[in-house]
Amino acid sequence: MRRYSVFAIAREGFRQHSGWDRAWPSPLPKSRYDVVVVGAGGHGLATAYYLGRNFGIRNVAVIEKGWLGGGNTGRNTTIIRSNYLQDPSAAIYEKSRSLYETLSQDLNYNVMFSPRGVMMLAQTQHEVRGYKRTAEANALQGVETEYISAQRVKELCPIIHIDGPRYPVLGALWQARGGTARHDAVAWGYARACADMGMDIIEQCEVKGVTQANGVVTGVQTSKGDIACGKLAIVVAGHSSVLAEMAGFRLPIESMPLQALVSEPIKPCMDVVVMANTVHGYMSQSDKGEMVIGGGTDGYNAYNQRGSFHHVEETVRALVETFPIISRLKMLRQWGGIVDMTGDRSPILSKTPLGNCFVNCGWGTGGFKAIPGSGWAMAELVARGEPGPLAADFGLNRFREGRFIDESVAAGVAH
Repeated sequence: MRRYSVFAIAREGFRQHSGWDRAWPSPLPKSRYDVVVVGAGGHGLATAYYLGRNFGIRNVAVIEKGWLGGGNTGRNTTIIRSNYLQDPSAAIYEKSRSLYETLSQDLNYNVMFSPRGVMMLAQTQHEVRGYKRTAEANALQGVETEYISAQRVKELCPIIHIDGPRYPVLGALWQARGGTARHDAVAWGYARACADMGMDIIEQCEVKGVTQANGVVTGVQTSKGDIACGKLAIVVAGHSSVLAEMAGFRLPIESMPLQALVSEPIKPCMDVVVMANTVHGYMSQSDKGEMVIGGGTDGYNAYNQRGSFHHVEETVRALVETFPIISRLKMLRQWGGIVDMTGDRSPILSKTPLGNCFVNCGWGTGGFKAIPGSGWAMAELVARGEPGPLAADFGLNRFREGRFIDESVAAGVAH
């Protein structure tokens, strides 16, 4: 596949852009693959990419019941950070953040990574103590983050109101090398790189069943026919429990809606990401000028992708108190995703009771930031059959053994 470059753009400009190849083909499935990855979102595509890049496994199919990147990968607010409290979480998120820094070069595709910095506001004394603790833990983990004063918050984000009547800003946990990326571009970049390695990306291909023999997976039944495989990776976020049931086991997750919205575009006024966890709201400004706004999950289990109006109202009302400047903005569009939540708010990267079947789920609302690190760790698990250092603590057995990785505080608004 031809590399993208400034010279290629110039050449195609003279040819009315008639010479570009398709970014990835749409093949029919083969009868058998070494590995079948279910889910063509960011995590599934990253898993396939690192299987090929790191382990040379390229007879791989990535199958998707809808369209590539049409699930949570295309339905999030693109926040990237790694300042989590627990050691296993900090390790995998920092690996992911560091991979994002060079991802455009690695994939030869501009994912628009913007290291604009992420701050998590401390608006109660409890949060002050918690974020100072996290900053100390991050220092020991080698994650660059710091606790900053309210005055420094105001310098970094002049539009913020730090003297709010209910929730004044007392400080913030600040990660200067955090930021955002373009969600669609991340999925497209991985897909193009996978196709370049000879992998098949098969859209509109719904899994109807999982076949097995003697306790080992043998393939999947799909809307496009039966596909045999040596190994199966289930990477389907909020629908993980549905696929797990097909494979004959249960997962300790629940699925619920998470929604977000963007405002009408305005002139640049905010060049950082701000998370206000006490009031359950977070905001950044996109390259197009829209204010990207989100909050916590809805309070009920569901598989819809709309969410509820009252939750949008609660989120916006809270943010208006901290950012009065946005009070007269109009909402441009709103969307929802289906997030997969574990009891300890940490992911699952694990072998399963079905032999040669592996699962990657439970990222909650922190999935986008974890895509490269998740794919790296999952590829190692699938290729070797055993978890590597990044995935070792995220196995299913931790729930039976009581080894929880509690990130309910560091995850904030569940990001």
